Amino acid sequence: MSLMRRVDEARKGYATGDQTLSAHAHSPERIAQAAVEEHGGAAQQYIGDMVYGGLDGIVTTFAIVSGVAGAKLGSSVILVLGLANLLADGFSMATGAYLSTKSDQEYFDRERERERWEVDHYPEGEKAELLEVYRNRGYDPEDASALVEIHSRNPDRWVEAMMFDELGMIKDDRKPTRSALATFIAFLIAGSVPLLVFLLGLVVPIPAQTAFWTSLILSGVALFLLGAAKVLVTKRSLFRSGLETLLIGGLAAGVAFAVGALLEGLVD
Repeated sequence: MSLMRRVDEARKGYATGDQTLSAHAHSPERIAQAAVEEHGGAAQQYIGDMVYGGLDGIVTTFAIVSGVAGAKLGSSVILVLGLANLLADGFSMATGAYLSTKSDQEYFDRERERERWEVDHYPEGEKAELLEVYRNRGYDPEDASALVEIHSRNPDRWVEAMMFDELGMIKDDRKPTRSALATFIAFLIAGSVPLLVFLLGLVVPIPAQTAFWTSLILSGVALFLLGAAKVLVTKRSLFRSGLETLLIGGLAAGVAFAVGALLEGLVD
């Protein structure tokens, strides 16, 4: 069992109050087994990108549908603006995910290089810094000194201790290109949901009101499901997370519809 599966088991034991399951997850055998296996699947690292990319996709696209519907501009305008948004905004979000991940990793690497240089050139100063960190956390002077001594025996471990304990930084192992791709694909798939009925309308005639209400229902279901999927990241209540996302997305759509209705007279 991988480390992440063991942690999920521990979380489930905590959430359900199952002490037997929790004890099983914390048994020496289970911990040792998880330590030597792969630390979670590669796809698991990108769940956050997929969930939040999908949420942004469906909210922004349905906001466009609502705005155009409020202005009574017709299905063709909805399709043009909706598809343009899917590609342009999806690409923008993917670019943002790529640059954000890459920038965070470059900053982490730069800070680690600095800490490595300081450990090599000012070891006593670095020990003093780490000692102060541990003392501020409540360790007594003897225990804090022992921790510093243990970490400083190995330069690599020492640098990692400075990164985490002093700077609070953890290495992000995600690939920037994969993070961008996960965001873009999720945005594209989820963002297309409000447009499905209008695409179908190109083949089968569908009244404008029927198309809008069908899009509304599909978008509402998708919003709830995507919100519920956030529990894969947040580990919170499935129903509450889904309802919260549905309400926020509905509010965005309502604002867009109201603006479209107010500006209807400006359009010929």
